[in-house]
Amino acid sequence: MAEIIENTEVAEQDINVLKKIRIEKLTELKSAGNDPYTVTKYDFDTLAQTIRDNFDALENTDVKLAGRMMSRRDMGKANFIDVADVLGRIQVYVRMNDIGEETFAEFKKWDIGDIIAVEGFVFKTRKGEISVHAKNVKLLSKSLLPLPEKWHGLKDTDMRYRQRYLDLICNPQVKDTFAKRSKILRETRNFLDSRGYLEVDTPVLHTLEIGAAARPFKTFHNTLGLDMFLRIETELYLKRLIVGGFDRVYEIGRIFRNEGMDTSHNPEFTTLEMYQAYTDYFGMMDLIEELFVYLTKTICGTGVITYQGIEIDMETKWKRLTMAQAVKEYSGADFYTWESDEAARLEAKSREVFVPEGDTATKGHVLIAFFEKFVEEKLIQPTIIYDYPVENSPLAKRKPSEPGFTERFEFFIYAREMGNAFSELNDPIDQRQRFEKQAAAKNEQSIKAGQKGTAQVDDDFINALEYGMPPTGGLGFGVDRLVMLLTDSASIRDVLLFPTMRPI
Repeated sequence: MAEIIENTEVAEQDINVLKKIRIEKLTELKSAGNDPYTVTKYDFDTLAQTIRDNFDALENTDVKLAGRMMSRRDMGKANFIDVADVLGRIQVYVRMNDIGEETFAEFKKWDIGDIIAVEGFVFKTRKGEISVHAKNVKLLSKSLLPLPEKWHGLKDTDMRYRQRYLDLICNPQVKDTFAKRSKILRETRNFLDSRGYLEVDTPVLHTLEIGAAARPFKTFHNTLGLDMFLRIETELYLKRLIVGGFDRVYEIGRIFRNEGMDTSHNPEFTTLEMYQAYTDYFGMMDLIEELFVYLTKTICGTGVITYQGIEIDMETKWKRLTMAQAVKEYSGADFYTWESDEAARLEAKSREVFVPEGDTATKGHVLIAFFEKFVEEKLIQPTIIYDYPVENSPLAKRKPSEPGFTERFEFFIYAREMGNAFSELNDPIDQRQRFEKQAAAKNEQSIKAGQKGTAQVDDDFINALEYGMPPTGGLGFGVDRLVMLLTDSASIRDVLLFPTMRPI
């Protein structure tokens, strides 16, 4: 009977013993002049999946493979091994008569996890499995630690994120997720570039803590002798470029917010922000719907996908509601019947709706609170909610017909806010007033928390607006949440190669 040698589950206390054994093997190799770490390159010419996809054309053809040995079935003078490369795994038949007694003796000392090269011809076994019949094998790099047996069976899921390299080795689906992430980014760029958008880069380090609600990470620049902040958005620099004469710009970049962590939040994440001159938020609605439908069909092959067991129809025309309409539809509360701020607060109290602003809450504040309590969790299918109160939209243009609202929308999928867009505010006087109010509120919160208030107004951005910015539509969305959706990933950590983790 053939001896089966698979990757074996190893107890923690045994790892050091096995590592010691492998180091001893490495020492023997080095003493014999066969140090695998001195190998600098290997010119392989074929991938495992290529062989599977093109077997009829490649049968009996010589190929060169390189990858990680994942298993071994020992039958004495012949072995079957599985070799994994970037696209998949393939079986390799290694026989002493073919590679020579000396090479075979060395091969028998190799371990699961070693990086190896295989030269041989493509064939199919009697059982019908596509394989490579080795003519020669070579050790390219030594693995000193044993691989886990079945990575998906590991109880400590945090370890998958901490040691992503092992997760990628042992879980092909994880590798596929990040391959799709790369394709999503590539196709997003293709979509925008084809529509005349210019991709740009803006500063990650800012000299100001702007007045937005998000809390930044703070650092210190030694040469300049001043505090600096990691950016919480790319918006203000991108709009400076619109002032400067670029009509369509976008940036895919890392954002940093010193805030909480959960399944949809990480302290550093990727956003896409885009700005287009001479359009408004309705133009951005059409753009984002078109982009998401294009990406869904391109990445998933269909416009109807399943996310966490729920069917999501991305290609049917997205539902569009004003915030007031949505609140009325899902809660029955009618913004337009509130005759005063006090009347709105009284209805909130009667409906047990918590409004953070308390006795100072306006009708706009109350509408937002109703939306958060009654509406968001219902927005499973793609839905655009527009016309937000001015109270929580400091960068959006007011609606001429209803100055208490702004030309802003957010879009939701699976009850999750996916992105945010405005008809951008281009009135420098109004913008300064909103910035000052926002900075004052943020500083007041900091002082109440026993901290120094450092939020400031970005005077240079106001200066740019004073030179004149054309009517502009702007939109931003979280790339990580999009990848979660299109790869059916439950947590943002599943789509970040190296998520933020507390040190062990």
